[in-house]
Amino acid sequence: MTKTLLLLGLVTLFSPFATANEQDPEEMYEYMRTALLGDWKLSAADKQLGTTAYKNKYVLPLVGTDKTALAYKLIGFGSTLQEDLLPDTEKQMVTMYHCDDNVDCTQVLATHYCTKMNQPQFMMDLKNTTKEKIIFDCNMETRLCKSNEDHIHQIIMEFSNDGKHLKTSYLGWTDQKPNEKNSIYHFDKK
Repeated sequence: MTKTLLLLGLVTLFSPFATANEQDPEEMYEYMRTALLGDWKLSAADKQLGTTAYKNKYVLPLVGTDKTALAYKLIGFGSTLQEDLLPDTEKQMVTMYHCDDNVDCTQVLATHYCTKMNQPQFMMDLKNTTKEKIIFDCNMETRLCKSNEDHIHQIIMEFSNDGKHLKTSYLGWTDQKPNEKNSIYHFDKK
C-alpha cells in the first residue's frame, strides 16, 4: 500500500499536467466566460491611469460615456468567448478566446484580429495567471510571434473593484522585443 501511494505521488509530481502553481485551463476559461460577459464602458479620463491610448481620436469620444467600448459574448454554443474592442469605431478589433479542445481543455487560446492588419495567436500563461490578472502570451510556435513584424505580443486583463473594473493591456513587439506601441485601457462594467 505504501509503495502504491509513493508511486502515485511520484507520477502526480512528475506529470506534465500537474504543476503546483499552474491554473486549471478549464476553470480559467469558465471564469473568463462569467467575469467578462456583457458590456463595458471606458472609464473617465482621470481613471485612465498609466496610459494615453484613450486619447486616440477614435477612442476619446467614448471616454467617460455610457457607450459600449468593450463587449463580450458567447458564440458557438458557448465554445468561444468573443471580445469586441471599441465596436463601431475605426479602431475596432476582435479577439476570440477558447479552449484548445472542448472535450479535454488543456490550454486556453486566443486569436486577436488587430488594426495592425495581422492576427497574433496567444496561449494563456497558466503559471502566472490568477483570477485577478489573466495573462496571454504570443504563441512562439507561430510565424508572426517569432517575426520582426509589429504585433501585439501579450494581452493582460486585470480585475479590481469586485470585478467591476477591468484594465486591459495590449502590449506591442517589433524586431522580437517590446516596443512603445501599447494600448492600455480602463473599463467599468455597465
